[in-house]
Amino acid sequence: MKKLLLGNAAVARGAYEAGVRVVSSYPGTPSTEITEEIAKYDEVYCEWAPNEKVGAEVAIGASIAGARAMSCMKHVGLNVMADPVFTMSYIGANGGLVFCVADDPGMHSSQNEQDSRHYAEAAKIMMLEPSDSQECKDFTKAAFELSEKYDTPVFLRLSTRVSHSQSLVEISDRQERELLPYEKNIGKYVMMPGNAIKRHVVVEERERTLEKFANETELNVIEDNGSKIGVITSGIAYMYSHEALGDKVNYLKLGMVYPLPAEKILEFAKGLDAVYVIEELDPVIEKFCKSCGVKVIGKEKFTYLGEYTPAMIKKAVFGEDLPEHAEPKENIPMRPPVMCAGCPHRGTFYVLKKLGLVVSGDIGCYTLGAVAPLATVDTTVCMGASVSAALGMAKARGKEFNKKLVSVIGDSTFMHSGITGLVDIVYNKGANTVIILDNSITGMTGHQDNPTTGYTIRKEPTKQVNLVALCKSIGVSRVVVADPFDLKHFEEVVKEEVAADEPSVIIAQRPCALLKTVKYTGTCKIGSDCRKCKVCMKLGCPAIWQDKDGVHIDANQCNGCGLCINVCPFGCITKED
Repeated sequence: MKKLLLGNAAVARGAYEAGVRVVSSYPGTPSTEITEEIAKYDEVYCEWAPNEKVGAEVAIGASIAGARAMSCMKHVGLNVMADPVFTMSYIGANGGLVFCVADDPGMHSSQNEQDSRHYAEAAKIMMLEPSDSQECKDFTKAAFELSEKYDTPVFLRLSTRVSHSQSLVEISDRQERELLPYEKNIGKYVMMPGNAIKRHVVVEERERTLEKFANETELNVIEDNGSKIGVITSGIAYMYSHEALGDKVNYLKLGMVYPLPAEKILEFAKGLDAVYVIEELDPVIEKFCKSCGVKVIGKEKFTYLGEYTPAMIKKAVFGEDLPEHAEPKENIPMRPPVMCAGCPHRGTFYVLKKLGLVVSGDIGCYTLGAVAPLATVDTTVCMGASVSAALGMAKARGKEFNKKLVSVIGDSTFMHSGITGLVDIVYNKGANTVIILDNSITGMTGHQDNPTTGYTIRKEPTKQVNLVALCKSIGVSRVVVADPFDLKHFEEVVKEEVAADEPSVIIAQRPCALLKTVKYTGTCKIGSDCRKCKVCMKLGCPAIWQDKDGVHIDANQCNGCGLCINVCPFGCITKED
């Protein structure tokens, strides 16, 4: 039977068919749907972990105990889980252990374009890279088999387009697998220096074995179309290349991108007049080919930046442009990123902008607080950095600067990596103010539960982390819960806490407007008595717009949250049922 599946759903199906028992992940676009899809299979234990490091360690424990296990993350999440991953290269695997990492060329929802293939090389861990949904399923199953065969974790590398594109997939039944025996083995599983130095020898021996396997495996395929031009490529770049160049070139399609197959590359290049390496992001394959003595054309023709297109590839290889009818005649207007109508963060940023505070920001929907007209967020680095970086700013610039400074961090991000930053503030005698934007969900990645919501990935009730109690237990005496839509009170709270000479936490508590449990009613309307002061425009709400006749509210976008009513100084905005 065949089904039309997203690449991420196909990975989930592959893991299910391979008999995976334990999956632990943290949501991150473009990887999120893998774990959400796996949660639909009752045979698999599945969870959202507080962060990627914890997710990896849960999967690692399951593997050591003899189960097939997997952890999924986006590329920057791999940074968070890198510590245990590098050590697992030494330990290896008992039950098959797969780490799915989804890169984001073009930075559709990320703060950088890092290339995860570097991790495979640095950690000396095999990496597979599928090109479509069928391969997503097949390569996932292969990854578990190879993990157990070669005693190694295996990376499965995806990209935004592979993760979020759909194609037909042949569905099979699940193959239930008995737990592999667990045996106490201190030399293999306890990575203290005396054991680790011996395991490094095992890693290098495995590396040589995998290099030989790379030249033999059917994961790496030569397609000979009788051309004198060759293309070496992998992943989604293979699909783009095939669309652009068809059967006018020969292909070496790499399904295993680490280790790379030196002998097969040399065999492929023999007798060709020109060999192109087509790969998004960094020249990983290109550099390897050149180290093998193969003259290839790569980044001198192709960009390091963003995603490729068939048109770009066709132009670079054949010097041909797209047909005139395929080129859009008019510029397509861009849709700027914007917080949703009714977003609970809008009130917080309105107040912070009004007070002229320096805002140390974080990763999530609220990063959009940097966008005009709010333009409030000063910095965004990585998950949790809003708290830690603000302490550094305060220590660098002194007490008076600290009274103009706040951190903003979401409830899920606080659980991910903000707690230790708050501990640092308390322990090292800081006086920072941290605002936890508690919207009752993990918002930007699509409404996943987290330890503060009281529900598991399968919506089973569980213990709910009490943010007030947690902050107080760390040593924060001043913890205030406030509604960011009560603008007058929220402003008073922020002024008071920023002025304090000790650490303080404000929990800005209002649920995401898109949650099914949030039942705003009616729509807001600007009356004929509008003074045209345009204060409401400062909210940046997508439902509020202006033309030569004044300011208006689009009833199709307005959800009746009422924030604009609170901000209008003249009471000219009302709500209609």
